[in-house]
Amino acid sequence: MSVETKNIKAALKEMREKCLKRNFDQAVELIINLSDLDMKKPEGRIQETLELPRPLGKKIKVGVFASGDMALRARRAGADIVLEGPDIESLANNKKRQRKIAKEIDSFIAAAPLMPLVGRTFGAILGPRNKMPTPILPTANIEEEIEKHKKIIQVRARGQPVIQCRVGVESMSDDDIAENIQAVINKVKGKLKRGLKDIRTIYVKTTMGPAVPVKI
Repeated sequence: MSVETKNIKAALKEMREKCLKRNFDQAVELIINLSDLDMKKPEGRIQETLELPRPLGKKIKVGVFASGDMALRARRAGADIVLEGPDIESLANNKKRQRKIAKEIDSFIAAAPLMPLVGRTFGAILGPRNKMPTPILPTANIEEEIEKHKKIIQVRARGQPVIQCRVGVESMSDDDIAENIQAVINKVKGKLKRGLKDIRTIYVKTTMGPAVPVKI
């Protein structure tokens, strides 16, 4: 059993009708309220990384930990920051700079051989932020990986049985936003013991607009 796409699109239509126009492209957010979930148990701590089927409609900043040819290819591919081995080592005692990087960059990729160094240096900063890099082979297609990471979001419920995440922007079509919403719902549903029955309510909203319920 799943949420019907027509119900998602109906909620998006109502969301647009109730949203006052602003002088910026507002984000579209999805809110999922869970029921009968004990947040103290492991099954209640949902924390997943999800690649959406459609781009989010905003610039997602991607950082790469790499060396040699991979670092060169990452720069050519438009990575927002590329840190090689000596760069990483030089930041070992610079927590302020590490925090700045962690705040500015949305997602990270790392050449697999550099992961131990990245873990020792950046682990304490990136780990709690759920931003530890995805390890890949140095010969991997970094261009494809960077584009993939521009569609990655964090789906998590910590402390409260609520999941809230960005699924697009106003300027996107309802079809694309609905596709992203379905991907998130299916991911969450797959982590719940009773699937959709453990989801109490679902809402969509713009940055400045009211929350609109999605019929389940």
